[in-house]
Amino acid sequence: MAICSTKFVFLLFLLSAIPIAYLISLELATPPTHVYHYHSSGWFRECAKWDHLNSRFLVSFLEGGVAQLSLPKGGDDSTVTVLEELTVIKDVDLAGNGSLGIVVDHQRNRLLVVSADVIGNKYGALAAYDLSTWQRLFLTHLSAPSDGKSFADDVAVDAEGNAYVTDAKGGKLWKVGIDGQFLSIIKNPLFTPKEWYKNLVGLNGIVYHPDGYLIVIHTFSGNLFKIDLASGEEVKLVKVVGGPLTFGDGLELVSPTKLVVAGTTARLVESSDGWETASIAATFSGPKHRLATSATVKDGKVYLSHLLGMGYPKKKHAIVEAVFSA
Repeated sequence: MAICSTKFVFLLFLLSAIPIAYLISLELATPPTHVYHYHSSGWFRECAKWDHLNSRFLVSFLEGGVAQLSLPKGGDDSTVTVLEELTVIKDVDLAGNGSLGIVVDHQRNRLLVVSADVIGNKYGALAAYDLSTWQRLFLTHLSAPSDGKSFADDVAVDAEGNAYVTDAKGGKLWKVGIDGQFLSIIKNPLFTPKEWYKNLVGLNGIVYHPDGYLIVIHTFSGNLFKIDLASGEEVKLVKVVGGPLTFGDGLELVSPTKLVVAGTTARLVESSDGWETASIAATFSGPKHRLATSATVKDGKVYLSHLLGMGYPKKKHAIVEAVFSA
């Protein structure tokens, strides 16, 4: 068959039309749960967290930056259709770096943002911004291209204000002090599975538990770790019944005993013994073609933020309520 023949062109059109038609059908389908849609100028949005004190979602850009999606304060948002994204952080000196994991630190009125070398291969870093003025409070470099394989990914903050950033390639955590001073690196052999392919994407989502320890997911192995900060940063593998939590991404605590693991299929994980062991209690599958990457809790309900936006010229993104079922 000639490469430019009518039959070849028709076949190519048909093959490309099938997935496009499937995506359109998924987009037009009525969602089974509540969805916050928002218009954006970019295709990729990595992480979304609910800022309850200011009635807004905060969303990080894979191309670098952070936006807010404001909702009516104390009002009924059931009539909200499509929100508009308002950029609040766009640092010129970080151009070429992506903004990935974020965490709202209400106690200190700040937002912590992980900066990663997604495009420009500059460096991994952690920045803090005032939640009222968006003034940058500090920028701490964590890695450079000369440091070998590393990829700053997600962040959690403890009760004292120390931040912990996961390294998805290098199998470690960086610890940064309350004022941005680099403190230490947390390493452990458990962070590096023997199989090479399980280290393609390593430590990813992370949360701080109010009882004084960190919970971290290893994406490709599905392992869940507990890091006890009060016991010399001791690392334990959490035995998960019904696991592993393979392809787990962002984490969010719903309560001290319940944890959401974002992913193509989100999982609700429960523990009754202080996260020594745990079990998968329920799952939720949202719009898989959009790829859920992070979780947040708004008014007691879990919402999943999705990576891909759809549409042109404005891209429409989705933050989807996750209703779990066994």
